[in-house]
Amino acid sequence: METSQSNDPCAPSVAAWDLVTVPTRHGLEAVDILRRGTGDTVGPVLHDDGGGTLAFLVPPGTAAAWDVPGSTCTGTDGRGLRLAPEPLAEGSDWLVPPGEADLATDPAVLRRALGEAARTIEAADNCR
Repeated sequence: METSQSNDPCAPSVAAWDLVTVPTRHGLEAVDILRRGTGDTVGPVLHDDGGGTLAFLVPPGTAAAWDVPGSTCTGTDGRGLRLAPEPLAEGSDWLVPPGEADLATDPAVLRRALGEAARTIEAADNCR
């Protein structure tokens, strides 16, 4: 993921964040759930075609207590990294770009959406 750090005192404040990574199918279902929720919003989401994953930006510190099966949460250790809105690395792009969404997805809301997504996928797979 392409990010940059800035020491420019005139630059806008830099936000820290963690990343919750899930398989693409699970993540797309969760994004749909979040978008049709009642006021719940989804923050920036990165799609990695090559790795078959989606990564949700969540507030810093989320990784310390993240325990949702089928997902991982990686911390940034408070390093304030700027998000580049343009395409990142080859094979990846923003599903929900920074600037079109809240800064981060609420971890409790994401946890519920991922749980609902898992149940939806399981039900769909059992109907085959």
